[in-house]
Amino acid sequence: MSKKILKIGLIIGIGIILIIGILYAIDLGRMKNNEPVLFSTWGKNHTAPEEKTSLEDQASEMNVVLSLEDEISPNTAWCGTFNLIWNDLKNDLAKQPIVFTPQPNVVKNLNLGTFTTAHLADESYYKVYGLPTKALKEEIEKAIKEKFNETSDILNSFDWNNSGPNDYFLYAMLKKQFEFPKVFTKLAKGTFGDKENVDYFGIDASTEDEVRNQVKVIYYDSKQDFAIELTTKTNDQIIISRGSNKNTFLAIYEEIETKRQKGNKALQEGEVVQIPNINIDLKKEFEELQNKPFLFSNGDEYVIEKAMQTIQFELTEKGGKIKSEAGMMVNETAIIQQDDPRQFIIDGEFTIFLKEKDKKLPYFAAKINDISKVQENVTKISGGTNPEEGSSFLAEVIESDLTHIMVKPAEGTKELQSSDKISIQLEDNNDIVYPVGTKLNITYSGVIRETYPATIDATNIELAVT
Repeated sequence: MSKKILKIGLIIGIGIILIIGILYAIDLGRMKNNEPVLFSTWGKNHTAPEEKTSLEDQASEMNVVLSLEDEISPNTAWCGTFNLIWNDLKNDLAKQPIVFTPQPNVVKNLNLGTFTTAHLADESYYKVYGLPTKALKEEIEKAIKEKFNETSDILNSFDWNNSGPNDYFLYAMLKKQFEFPKVFTKLAKGTFGDKENVDYFGIDASTEDEVRNQVKVIYYDSKQDFAIELTTKTNDQIIISRGSNKNTFLAIYEEIETKRQKGNKALQEGEVVQIPNINIDLKKEFEELQNKPFLFSNGDEYVIEKAMQTIQFELTEKGGKIKSEAGMMVNETAIIQQDDPRQFIIDGEFTIFLKEKDKKLPYFAAKINDISKVQENVTKISGGTNPEEGSSFLAEVIESDLTHIMVKPAEGTKELQSSDKISIQLEDNNDIVYPVGTKLNITYSGVIRETYPATIDATNIELAVT
């Protein structure tokens, strides 16, 4: 009996040792590949890498601007594919600048047409527009497969089944891949701001001269203010700068060109270059452009039903690649048909004029905000808020620049019942641009003016505590 128990215990012990050995081998292999361990680090110095953010998560952490002239905040990207389809919308279809009411700065900048196909080689982009049919979708898929050996990340996000005879779909793809003549030195991991374990490449004391010659100095004012250029095997140039306080990509680029030094641009012996690896993967829907009526030159009214862009960019010691798509569905509106009857309800601040027919000027005018000033026996709503004290609501920023913000009130607020978009004019000395998606607590006085978007007089704007 005791021999049988001993045999069972021996078998169990051997099984446990085998399992531990297998786990050790698996974890050892995962640590060598810089992957998270399954069981333990087994006393070794290993930090599991952070999980990669999804495309949607990264999009929420980085901003995307549509034009080189748009104001930027930290962690912002731009690519010219959307400009290509906007140019086609403006020049070929509308045959005039696109005008919303009110006109946001982002549309003003798009209408400038600064970036065009003249800034790209023919082999690096594809664009088309036409009636939004499945045949057009298949044509696009075939074209980008033949030209770039690529598939689309956005075409399935559009409605291809319910287009009208006068609707349009506009599309563009940009793809480039480049290599450095010589591979840069892969440097030790370092820090970036308050982050550590950052991958870097560049030049150190061990780097060969052939690699060093791939870096040209554009200018150098200090270790915090400089610009360099990396050469590639193709005609693509990579320009990296630090220290600019300009607030648009165009202004930063023009500053670099203005400060470009003459003479010796080569690195000197002992000088180092340290560049972080980059991996950007963004997908953005531009809701601030959608469902706002505008006119073609012939008087037909259209709206942008959906506008999207992707930006994928990678840079390592070997080289880099970029792929970007932009798509826009533009629908003709039925002006005659009205789904909802208009409501002319004067239950907030208003202005009244009296004039004689055929006379140019009125003979009486009044602007009324407090109805109790012009009516007797009016009582205050029980539990209501005094407009002079102000009302507050939670909202999300959907458009922003230094002069105004556009917000969408939070679900359940009375402000959302008035309008899904509220425009707020900012003070002349404002120096804050609120990123799209920012949650704000907004206090306002008076009433919500029933325009579209609605407008209010904000007395205080502060970040919402989440």
